[in-house]
Amino acid sequence: MKNWQFLNDYTLRNGVKLANRIVMAPMTEQSSFEDGTITTDEIEYYRLRAGAIGMLITGCANVNDLGKGFEGELSAANTDMLPGLRRLANATSTGTTKSILQIFSAGRMTNTKILRGEQPVSASAVPSLQPNAETPRELTPEEVEQTIKDFGNATKLAIEAGFDGVELHGANTYLIQQFFSPHSNRRTDKWGGSLEKRMAFPLAVVSECAQIIKNYADRPFILGYRLSPEEREEPGIRLADTLELVKALNETPIDYLHISLADAKAPSIVDKTDPEPVFAKIKSVLSTDLPLITVGHVASPDQAESIIEAGNDFVAIGRELIREPHWLQKVQNGDEDSIRYTISKSDMAELRITRPLWQFLVTAFKRGFPLSTDEHQIQH
Repeated sequence: MKNWQFLNDYTLRNGVKLANRIVMAPMTEQSSFEDGTITTDEIEYYRLRAGAIGMLITGCANVNDLGKGFEGELSAANTDMLPGLRRLANATSTGTTKSILQIFSAGRMTNTKILRGEQPVSASAVPSLQPNAETPRELTPEEVEQTIKDFGNATKLAIEAGFDGVELHGANTYLIQQFFSPHSNRRTDKWGGSLEKRMAFPLAVVSECAQIIKNYADRPFILGYRLSPEEREEPGIRLADTLELVKALNETPIDYLHISLADAKAPSIVDKTDPEPVFAKIKSVLSTDLPLITVGHVASPDQAESIIEAGNDFVAIGRELIREPHWLQKVQNGDEDSIRYTISKSDMAELRITRPLWQFLVTAFKRGFPLSTDEHQIQH
């Protein structure tokens, strides 16, 4: 049996020990009820994938009603969600797995239909560059403060539900990122303008959630932060901006940084002349006691190992854990040859893949999870 480095344990700066360096990446599965409550199908989907991996990060849960980004999205907006969140925490915080609830607001990355007639909101009234994007309403200063509290309230629900932590979703062009981005944030108050002011909202959310953890958690509770390092928009987030944010995050009580990349070893998507991987640039300014989780195109044990060998502390696996829920168990048993890298529509029941998730995989996510020509096989 090979001595895989990703099987080594790791102790976070808050004292929580993770059994290994494999993380289930947060992935949209669009399988909650209309009001955001968890479904039994979702519970079973997550339960199948928990138990051995070091950490499981759920798909995003909105922190308020205006934060909803898509149908079938989980909610952590109010105490009505607590019974379902308890079921989810119970299903995922099992074995050696630490369960993390990802919390977010979609901001402008939604529409009036999804919000049942309400206009989307954002840092400023600037639409995204996506097709058919609606122009959002700029949040008032009072609404900004309330949104920060909503992230704190969602964190409190996660504590009460029994999760092991929360991840603040500051990536993938959602609201936290929208405040950091010079494209979506054109404000002239204390929440926008200079780089320092554009960092104010993300750091305020971190501070609020950290205070909630200090006040209410009766156990070490993980606080993670996820970011997207760059934007293609002009103006948009550049690596220099992100490195300054990372330096600021070093001084906060977060326990890990999670960077969202299409390819874990990819260089800049903006500066084509620079071949250095983005994660390496971020690692160079990250505190030595703050671990880095990197995601992107990882399926095989050899690929996962290469990410750790390159200097990352954890490797997040997404699509492959949909196809192969027992990926880590097979590695632990020296049975790597039996790992599944393809998927058939006939596997849906065995893999607890819901119809909404399958539809998402074969439509919106098709480029990252391509179908064969007969549309019955999803190929690695």
